[in-house]
Formats: sequence, C-alpha cells, structure tokens
Amino acid sequence: MNRYPQLRHELDELHRMGLTRSLRQTEYVAKSQGTWIVANGQKLLNLSSNNYLGLSYDPRILHSWEMASQAFGAGGTSSRLVVGNFSCYDHTEKMISRWKEREAALVFANGYMANLGCITALLDRHGAVYSDRLNHASIVDGTILSRADHYRYRHNDYEHLQYLLRKHKGNHRRNVIVTDTVFSMDGDKADVEELVRIKHDHGVFLMVDEAHAGGVYGKSGAGLCHQYGVHQEVDILMGTCSKALGLYGAYVCADQVVIDYLVHTCRPLIYSTSLPPALISAIGQSVAIVQQEDWRRKELYRKSKQFRMKLQQAGLLVPAGDSPIVPLLLGDNQTAIQYSKLLEQEGILAVAIRPPTVPENSARIRFSLMATHSDEDLAWATHKIIRTAIELGVIT
Repeated sequence: MNRYPQLRHELDELHRMGLTRSLRQTEYVAKSQGTWIVANGQKLLNLSSNNYLGLSYDPRILHSWEMASQAFGAGGTSSRLVVGNFSCYDHTEKMISRWKEREAALVFANGYMANLGCITALLDRHGAVYSDRLNHASIVDGTILSRADHYRYRHNDYEHLQYLLRKHKGNHRRNVIVTDTVFSMDGDKADVEELVRIKHDHGVFLMVDEAHAGGVYGKSGAGLCHQYGVHQEVDILMGTCSKALGLYGAYVCADQVVIDYLVHTCRPLIYSTSLPPALISAIGQSVAIVQQEDWRRKELYRKSKQFRMKLQQAGLLVPAGDSPIVPLLLGDNQTAIQYSKLLEQEGILAVAIRPPTVPENSARIRFSLMATHSDEDLAWATHKIIRTAIELGVIT
C-alpha cells in the first residue's frame, strides 16, 4: 500500500536524475586516527572527512572530555540563559577570543545555527544581505529566515558585488556582506583583503565563515583572515569546531558589543539547550593543541599539494589551490556516482557530490585530506583514483 504517492513520485524522480542519497553506517578503525573506517563491513581509506588535522581521536581531547563529564555531568540540561552556562563555557570562549585576537567569543551548537542565528539577529525585512553564490546553505537559509533582501554576487566577483552595493545604496537600514573564506565544495578562497576594502568603502558589515579555514590557515591556525592580517577589520568571524578541531559546535568572534547584542537577540542561542559541558571542555583542549602543533598544518599542506599535483598531472580536472579540499570535477551525476562506487570497491571512501549541494552539471568527487594520512596510503589511493578514471573513460 502506497500511502504517499506524491512523495514516492518525487523520490523516483530524484533517483532518475541521480540525486538520491542514503545514510552510511561507519565505524573508525582502531588506532588509525580516523584515516581508515569500516562501512558495511568493508575497510576503506577515508578521503571524505573534514577532520583535517586528525584530532578527533587525540587522547588529550578524549581525556578532557572524560574529566569534564565527571565534573559537570553528561548534558547541558537547559539554555545557557537559564542554568546551562557552566564555568567551562567562560574558559573556552576566552581561549577562542584570545586565539582569534578579538574582544569576545560565543559558542553555538553548530555552524548552521551560528550562521542562521547571527544573520537573523542582525537583519530583518529592512536589511540586505550580499552573499557569494557559492556560500554554504546555512548562510542562504539564515538570509531567507531574516526576511532581508538577498543579493547574490557571482562567485568571488567583487566588481559584481560593488555594482550591487551601489545599485541598492540607501535602500536598507543595515547591509551585511557574508562569505565563506574557504568554499567547502571547491576548496578555493575568498579575497578577504578586497572584501575588507569594499566593506570600508561602502560602510557595510562584513561577516565571514571560516569553517574550512580555521585550524588550517593563519598564525596558530586562526584562519584565513589572520593569514592576511585583516581579522580585526571583519565585524563577525564565524568558525566551527567540527572540522579541523575534530569535535562539534561552532563559535562567533567579534567586538564585545556585538557578542552582547547576540546574547540578547539570537534565537538559536536563546532557545537551545546548551552543549554538553564535556564537549565545551574538549573544544578548549583542541584549540590549545591547534595553536601549539604547527606540524599538523605543515603536513596537511604538503600532502594536499602533492595529492592535488599528482591528479592534475594525470590529466584529471582538478582546480588549482592549496586547501585540503580537492574536488575532481566530472559534471554528470551518474558518472560521479559510478566513480564513487568503483573507488569504494577498491577500498577508498570518496563521496560523490551532486546538486543541489553544487551547481547543476558540476557533480564531482570531493577528496578531503588529513594531516594524519600516511604518504603510503595516499600514494596507493592516487594510483587507484587514476586507474579508475581510465576505466570510466574520464581520462585516456
């Protein structure tokens, strides 16, 4: 009996277009630091994780989690504005603000809620968001929920951004430029120096999402804005704890007045139970490690550069760049799905990325490297990736 024929029809249509998805049950292989996983009983080299620095299994972080659980209990138990604001929150937020060299920081449940919360707190139907076309979905959704006018500029096209700012000048009470600094599906970067110049020229707010740059770029891993020395000029620096920090959660750094404003107006913060105190403590430990262990960034950069170069030399369509996100552009959805399946049969987990996550006709395999991948594993994987491309006729 089909109780929902319209839903079934829509699912069938997604299947026809090669856009269906499924949940994959995975387990980490012991002592591999997340570089190998087991899925459906098969051991696979993990080239799909955002655990860039390999910290998710670090014993120091796990110990911090365990100690905080014993001290504070398992859960947050309420909103931070009720009785969920444990002392470890204050400690960790001060660590993050010092790391980011800003007056204050505020921890959120995750990056989606941080972007959603900041945009909807800062803007209403009298405001405007100027957003890069390839920004993360959380930025798009936050803009929609804010009811602000939404102007999307062509990807990294700052002449187009300035055209839009001039065109709509004086029409809104508040204007905010929002961009990723490292784009999650392409691995390319925003020109943060140019964005700061535009922000000053037009007298608008600038908010950046450093989710895929935090821990990877800049002094002590503080992010791309730090690498270019413009972090003090950005109004809101958002980052996540779920990528290079190896955990879960997110944070926003800004002047104290901005953080105070968010505490009073940010609905995802006000109306959400606080994160478990053990997680907050573990985030603080991870931030300390990220700052101290520069070797992780150096290894990540070296391995990413070498991996990217080998694929390019084989003739695969891999854009230039220096991030650990290495997209192999294929275009066709079915080709991407088939490529991913063949790699899995060879022992490699590399997920096919398709619309709406990426634009139409730009399906790809998104490889994602970790500092803790061994050179031997990456050399083995590179050989398999190139051989599979030849089998599929992607290259000759």
